[in-house]
Amino acid sequence: MEITKIPNKILAKKMEKIAIDSIKNGSYGELISDMRKAMVDNSGVGLAANQVGKDLSIFVIDKKLAEECDVPDVFINPEITEYSKESDETEEGCLSIPDYWTLIKRAKKIKIKFINEGGNKQKLKARGFLARVLQHETDHLNGLTIRDRVKP
Repeated sequence: MEITKIPNKILAKKMEKIAIDSIKNGSYGELISDMRKAMVDNSGVGLAANQVGKDLSIFVIDKKLAEECDVPDVFINPEITEYSKESDETEEGCLSIPDYWTLIKRAKKIKIKFINEGGNKQKLKARGFLARVLQHETDHLNGLTIRDRVKP
Protein backbone atom coordinates (compact mmCIF):
# COMPACT_ATOMS: atom_id res chain seq x y z
CA MET A 1 0.00 0.00 0.00
CA GLU A 2 1.58 3.23 -1.17
CA ILE A 3 1.54 6.50 0.77
CA THR A 4 -0.10 9.40 -1.09
CA LYS A 5 2.18 12.47 -1.16
CA ILE A 6 1.47 16.15 -1.62
CA PRO A 7 0.46 17.75 -4.00
CA ASN A 8 -2.12 14.96 -4.57
CA LYS A 9 -5.53 16.66 -4.44
CA ILE A 10 -7.10 14.01 -2.17
CA LEU A 11 -4.95 15.39 0.66
CA ALA A 12 -6.65 18.78 0.32
CA LYS A 13 -10.30 17.71 0.45
CA LYS A 14 -12.68 16.78 3.25
CA MET A 15 -13.23 13.01 3.37
CA GLU A 16 -16.58 11.26 2.96
CA LYS A 17 -18.33 10.01 6.11
CA ILE A 18 -18.84 6.24 6.32
CA ALA A 19 -22.25 4.64 6.94
CA ILE A 20 -22.44 2.72 10.24
CA ASP A 21 -24.04 -0.29 8.47
CA SER A 22 -21.03 -0.72 6.20
CA ILE A 23 -18.72 -0.60 9.23
CA LYS A 24 -20.79 -3.18 11.13
CA ASN A 25 -20.86 -5.57 8.14
CA GLY A 26 -17.05 -5.53 7.98
CA SER A 27 -16.71 -3.70 4.64
CA TYR A 28 -13.59 -1.87 5.86
CA GLY A 29 -11.76 -4.66 7.73
CA GLU A 30 -9.25 -5.30 4.95
CA LEU A 31 -8.58 -1.58 4.41
CA ILE A 32 -8.02 -1.07 8.16
CA SER A 33 -5.63 -4.01 8.25
CA ASP A 34 -3.74 -2.69 5.20
CA MET A 35 -3.57 0.82 6.73
CA ARG A 36 -2.14 -0.54 9.99
CA LYS A 37 0.54 -2.39 8.05
CA ALA A 38 1.36 0.63 5.83
CA MET A 39 1.68 2.87 8.91
CA VAL A 40 4.10 0.44 10.59
CA ASP A 41 6.06 -0.18 7.35
CA ASN A 42 6.55 3.59 6.99
CA SER A 43 7.36 4.22 10.68
CA GLY A 44 4.28 6.38 11.26
CA VAL A 45 2.27 6.92 14.45
CA GLY A 46 -0.95 7.58 12.56
CA LEU A 47 -2.34 7.18 9.05
CA ALA A 48 -5.48 8.65 7.48
CA ALA A 49 -7.36 6.97 4.62
CA ASN A 50 -6.63 9.82 2.19
CA GLN A 51 -2.92 9.18 2.78
CA VAL A 52 -3.46 5.87 0.97
CA GLY A 53 -5.71 7.41 -1.70
CA LYS A 54 -9.10 6.55 -0.15
CA ASP A 55 -11.85 9.19 0.18
CA LEU A 56 -13.07 7.86 3.53
CA SER A 57 -13.25 9.41 7.00
CA ILE A 58 -11.08 6.89 8.83
CA PHE A 59 -7.65 6.81 10.45
CA VAL A 60 -5.52 4.40 12.44
CA ILE A 61 -2.99 5.16 15.16
CA ASP A 62 -0.01 3.24 16.55
CA LYS A 63 -1.18 0.15 18.44
CA LYS A 64 1.31 0.66 21.29
CA LEU A 65 0.18 4.29 21.76
CA ALA A 66 -3.47 3.16 21.73
CA GLU A 67 -2.80 0.45 24.32
CA GLU A 68 -0.77 2.79 26.58
CA CYS A 69 -3.61 5.33 26.52
CA ASP A 70 -6.38 2.69 26.68
CA VAL A 71 -8.06 3.89 23.47
CA PRO A 72 -8.95 2.16 20.18
CA ASP A 73 -6.46 2.30 17.30
CA VAL A 74 -9.18 2.91 14.67
CA PHE A 75 -11.21 6.12 14.42
CA ILE A 76 -14.07 6.37 11.92
CA ASN A 77 -15.93 9.64 11.18
CA PRO A 78 -14.00 11.39 13.99
CA GLU A 79 -15.00 14.84 15.13
CA ILE A 80 -13.09 16.88 17.70
CA THR A 81 -15.77 18.47 19.90
CA GLU A 82 -13.57 20.42 22.30
CA TYR A 83 -10.08 21.91 22.35
CA SER A 84 -8.38 23.10 25.56
CA LYS A 85 -7.28 26.73 25.74
CA GLU A 86 -3.81 25.51 26.76
CA SER A 87 -1.62 24.61 23.82
CA ASP A 88 1.95 23.71 23.11
CA GLU A 89 4.22 23.74 20.11
CA THR A 90 6.12 20.65 19.03
CA GLU A 91 7.84 19.56 15.85
CA GLU A 92 5.73 17.33 13.62
CA GLY A 93 6.39 15.37 10.47
CA CYS A 94 4.02 13.69 8.03
CA LEU A 95 4.27 10.56 5.89
CA SER A 96 2.67 12.50 2.99
CA ILE A 97 5.39 15.18 3.15
CA PRO A 98 8.71 13.29 3.27
CA ASP A 99 11.69 14.91 5.02
CA TYR A 100 9.65 17.92 6.19
CA TRP A 101 9.47 18.79 9.89
CA THR A 102 7.94 21.94 11.37
CA LEU A 103 6.72 23.35 14.68
CA ILE A 104 2.95 22.99 15.05
CA LYS A 105 0.86 24.56 17.80
CA ARG A 106 -1.94 22.28 19.05
CA ALA A 107 -4.33 22.05 21.99
CA LYS A 108 -2.90 20.07 24.92
CA LYS A 109 -6.25 18.34 25.55
CA ILE A 110 -9.19 17.48 23.29
CA LYS A 111 -12.51 15.70 23.36
CA ILE A 112 -13.28 13.57 20.31
CA LYS A 113 -16.30 11.56 19.18
CA PHE A 114 -16.02 8.81 16.60
CA ILE A 115 -17.19 5.36 15.56
CA ASN A 116 -15.00 2.41 16.50
CA GLU A 117 -14.06 -0.55 14.32
CA GLY A 118 -17.13 -2.47 15.57
CA GLY A 119 -19.49 0.29 14.43
CA ASN A 120 -20.19 1.70 17.92
CA LYS A 121 -20.24 5.43 18.72
CA GLN A 122 -17.62 6.47 21.26
CA LYS A 123 -16.35 9.63 22.96
CA LEU A 124 -13.06 10.13 24.72
CA LYS A 125 -10.75 12.72 26.21
CA ALA A 126 -7.13 12.81 25.09
CA ARG A 127 -4.13 14.75 26.32
CA GLY A 128 -0.47 15.16 25.43
CA PHE A 129 1.02 13.18 22.56
CA LEU A 130 -2.21 11.22 21.93
CA ALA A 131 -4.18 14.48 21.61
CA ARG A 132 -1.58 15.73 19.11
CA VAL A 133 -1.76 12.56 16.99
CA LEU A 134 -5.57 12.63 16.95
CA GLN A 135 -5.56 16.30 15.92
CA HIS A 136 -3.00 15.63 13.15
CA GLU A 137 -5.00 12.71 11.71
CA THR A 138 -8.35 14.51 12.02
CA ASP A 139 -6.76 17.42 10.12
CA HIS A 140 -5.98 15.00 7.27
CA LEU A 141 -9.62 13.92 7.07
CA ASN A 142 -10.59 17.61 6.86
CA GLY A 143 -8.16 18.22 4.00
CA LEU A 144 -5.39 19.87 6.03
CA THR A 145 -1.72 18.96 6.29
CA ILE A 146 0.95 20.36 8.61
CA ARG A 147 1.95 22.70 5.76
CA ASP A 148 -1.50 24.33 6.07
CA ARG A 149 -0.90 24.82 9.82
CA VAL A 150 2.41 26.68 9.43
CA LYS A 151 2.20 30.38 10.13
CA PRO A 152 3.31 32.41 7.09
